[in-house]
Amino acid sequence: MEKVRIGIIGYGNIGCFHAHRIASGLVKGLELTAVCDIDRCKLEQAKKIYPDVRLFTDYQDLLDSGLVDSVIISTPHYLHPPIAIKAFEKGLHVLTEKPAGVYTRQVKQMNEAAEKSGKIFGIMLNQRTNPLFRQAREMVQSGQLGRTKRLVWIITNWYRTQAYYDSCSWRGTWAGEGGGVLINQVAHNLDLWQWIFGIPARLRASCHVGKHHNIEVEDEAAIYAEYENGATAAFLTSTGEFPGTNRLEIAGDLGKIVIEDGKLRFWELDESERSFCFADKTGTAVPSHSFSEFEPRQSETAHVGILQNFADAVLHGAELLAPGYEGINSLNISNAAYLSSWTDDWVNLPVDDGLFYEHLEERVKTSELKDSVFCAPIQSCEYQSRWNIKW
Repeated sequence: MEKVRIGIIGYGNIGCFHAHRIASGLVKGLELTAVCDIDRCKLEQAKKIYPDVRLFTDYQDLLDSGLVDSVIISTPHYLHPPIAIKAFEKGLHVLTEKPAGVYTRQVKQMNEAAEKSGKIFGIMLNQRTNPLFRQAREMVQSGQLGRTKRLVWIITNWYRTQAYYDSCSWRGTWAGEGGGVLINQVAHNLDLWQWIFGIPARLRASCHVGKHHNIEVEDEAAIYAEYENGATAAFLTSTGEFPGTNRLEIAGDLGKIVIEDGKLRFWELDESERSFCFADKTGTAVPSHSFSEFEPRQSETAHVGILQNFADAVLHGAELLAPGYEGINSLNISNAAYLSSWTDDWVNLPVDDGLFYEHLEERVKTSELKDSVFCAPIQSCEYQSRWNIKW
C-alpha cells in the first residue's frame, strides 16, 4: 500500500479543516476519497471544493463503500465510539477527534473493538506535538524534577461568545455535547496533564453550569486532585474570561517547570529540597539552584503532525504519538470531575462508570437541543486560531 484512502465522517469546522489539509497534499500517504455528513448543505460545499470525492449522508454507506482504508471521525462527541466500533468491524483504521467519547463505559467498548480488530487506532490529541509539553514530559518522566510534588494549570483563555454555543443545535447541551469546557475545550489540557504528570488517585471538583453563557453545561470548572505519592494537582478553566491565562507549573523536589508565554522555564536545585529542608540549621536559607529557559526551535505540528503520524503508522508501522486507547485517560478525569460536582464529594479514579452514567442520564433526560436542526454551513476550511495554543 502506497497511500491510505481516507474518509471523513462529520464535515463541520474541524472535519473541513482535515479535508483541506489532506487534499492539499500536506500529509504524505493520505488520500481523501470520501466525505460524510447528514447536512446536505455541507456536502454541497464539499462537492464544490472536492468534485472527485464521493459524498455520503449515512456513515454506514461510507464504511461499506470499499472506497476507504481508514476514517477520521469528527462528529458530535456521543457518536465517536459507535462509529469507530462499526469502522473496526469493517476492518478499517480509525483516527477519532477528541474527546474519545462522553462516558468511559462507551469508550471501553470502543477500545475493545479496536484491540479485537488489530487496526491502527489514533486520536487527535494534537497538542502532544508541542515541543514545550514534550520537553516537560521528558523532564518529569526521566526524573529530572525528582519526586513530583505539585501541578497547577490555569487555562482560562478558551474564550467563547454566546454565538459559538448557538451555532449548532447540539452545542452546550447534555444530550448533544455531553458536557462543556471540560469535555470540549480542555480535553487537550486534561490529556496533557495526565500524559505529563500521571493520572491522580482521587479528585474533588466544582463545575459551574451556565455561569457565563446561556447553556446547560459547565463553562467554568475547578479541580483539585491527589496522588498516591502525596503529590497534588489544581486545574482551573473557563470559557467566560478575557483576557485569559495559560500557565502550567510543575514542581518536584529537584526543581520547578513553568510553561507560559511560549517558553519553558526551569529552576534546577543542586540537591533535593527535602534533604536541604532538614539539613539546614539557619531556618531562612534556600537551596542553591540554577535557571534555564527553553524556547522551541520548531513549532508544534498540531493537527497535521497527528495526521502524518497516523499515516506513517498505517503505512510503515510508526509508533503513534496519540494512541486512541489513551483517550479514556482524560475522560476519566472529566467524568470524575462531573461526578464530584454532582455528588459534592471526592471521587476515586478510575471513575465508577456505572454511577457516572446514571447521573449523566438524569441530565440528558431533561436536556433540550436548540431549535436549529443542523449546524450552519461552514465558512472556511483554513486554520482557525481557536485551535492554536494560546499563551
